[in-house]
Amino acid sequence: MVIADTETIIANRRVFFACGVVILGSFQYGVDFGLIGGLQAMKGFLEVFGFRAPKSPIGWNINTERQQLISSLMTLGAFISSGGAGFMAIKLGRRQCLWLACALCCISNIIMMATDKIGPLYAGRFINGLANGCFMTFSQLYIQESSPAKYRGLFLTIFSVGTSFGTLIGTIVDFATAKKPGKAAYLIPLGIIYIIPAFMTVALFFIPESPRWLLLRGRREEGVKSLAILRPDGTDVEDEAAVIVAAIEHEMELSSGVGIRDVFANPIDRRRTIIAVCGLTSQAASGSMFVIAYKAYFFTMAHVSNPFAMSCVLSTVGLAALLINSLIVIHWGRRRVILTSGLIICGVLQLIIAVVYHQNPGTPQTGKVIVGITSLYMFAYNGAVAPYAWLTGGEIPSQRLRSYTFGLATAMGFLMAWLTQYTAPYFINPSALDWGPRYGFIWFPSACIAALWVFLFLPEVKGRRLEEIDEMFEARLPARKFRKYVCVGPLRLMEEKLSRTGSKENVEHDEKAITTEAVEPVHEPGFKRE
Repeated sequence: MVIADTETIIANRRVFFACGVVILGSFQYGVDFGLIGGLQAMKGFLEVFGFRAPKSPIGWNINTERQQLISSLMTLGAFISSGGAGFMAIKLGRRQCLWLACALCCISNIIMMATDKIGPLYAGRFINGLANGCFMTFSQLYIQESSPAKYRGLFLTIFSVGTSFGTLIGTIVDFATAKKPGKAAYLIPLGIIYIIPAFMTVALFFIPESPRWLLLRGRREEGVKSLAILRPDGTDVEDEAAVIVAAIEHEMELSSGVGIRDVFANPIDRRRTIIAVCGLTSQAASGSMFVIAYKAYFFTMAHVSNPFAMSCVLSTVGLAALLINSLIVIHWGRRRVILTSGLIICGVLQLIIAVVYHQNPGTPQTGKVIVGITSLYMFAYNGAVAPYAWLTGGEIPSQRLRSYTFGLATAMGFLMAWLTQYTAPYFINPSALDWGPRYGFIWFPSACIAALWVFLFLPEVKGRRLEEIDEMFEARLPARKFRKYVCVGPLRLMEEKLSRTGSKENVEHDEKAITTEAVEPVHEPGFKRE
């Protein structure tokens, strides 16, 4: 059957290539996370930006303020650029925004490699955050708008794989250079940051612009051409374009506004915005940013032997979880069930880590237990939380407000990550509260609350086209009824509306005729009026 042939990976090879190119943005973000988290536990880096600390396991430490700003300024920059995604999308396409991200990434890295002063390092981290915000937001917007419904979950899972794999590569590079003397320990890791932006800059010329963005901007001919490139040979792209345009026009009829205020303007858009924001920020509720951003430093201060090697183990476990998830997301991949379960498991594991360290802090046995439980945590987080949180943030927004809603959701995700990164040093740094792994006591209730919200309010949209998701929200279905709802499609809805309108006009015409006949008497031949 032709239909079956068009659903194979070989038939969809062009969209796989296009999405593969933009997924490199998540890889770049992961590399940055892996590298910077490890730099703060390197003697060579601490000799330049830290201070001597004889009681520290490596003889050097970094003050809490610098540790906060080095990590959190990147997240703050990402918050700003992702929050501005809707405004950027008015004039710039997804590819243009990704080119901008590549340029900002290279500029920030030049600044960081050229300085030994803390001020320019802060500036470089902030600009790097602007780049990462664009990478994470516009890469996912491209995937959501370009991929077929069947493969959307797979692509966004691979997107998370890219982040995790990038983190692993960054961690391995740190492990390889950590013991090098002087600045070489951290300059070599920073040097590899140029590779992905340079490759992406060239590769983006070979993929089309997002078809839904083009159609939303009224550029139908270009949108159809983009669909023809991204879809299998023989696909009726005119029909798909007609469905997309009909859905956009139907939304415009319900609410004509397209701006940041409109994400809260009516109950339907407000509900979708809240779900997208809460779904995406559920990552931060699990305490993941604390583990990912500070794992090498965290292990060092917890007296874990060879913290860089253990960080590599942690990243590898997380990557394995994502790869396993990519095998099930197409066939099962129910967002609501998996995300709820993942958050509960992550919360319980955070509690176990905190209890174990509280009972027996600083011993080799405790260190081994912490590494083991943290590995299980990363497996649960990467397998059941991260990919489904991103899926939720990307699938739920409406067609016309997608850039604004997803940009806001991503921005709030980065804001929560920034809050975690900014406050974590106060809890784990020996020069502050020195909680160390006891920090998990905070994340257990946080993860449980997030799991309860997912169970009660997150609708199930697995396997649904974006236009079908629009229809279900317009029907004002409760979350529990989404999975079994049968959609009729935007074209059918418009036909029914026209039919109802035509019927109403006919009824009004008939009623008017009957009224006229009743009011005006009929004058038959031979009848004389008085």
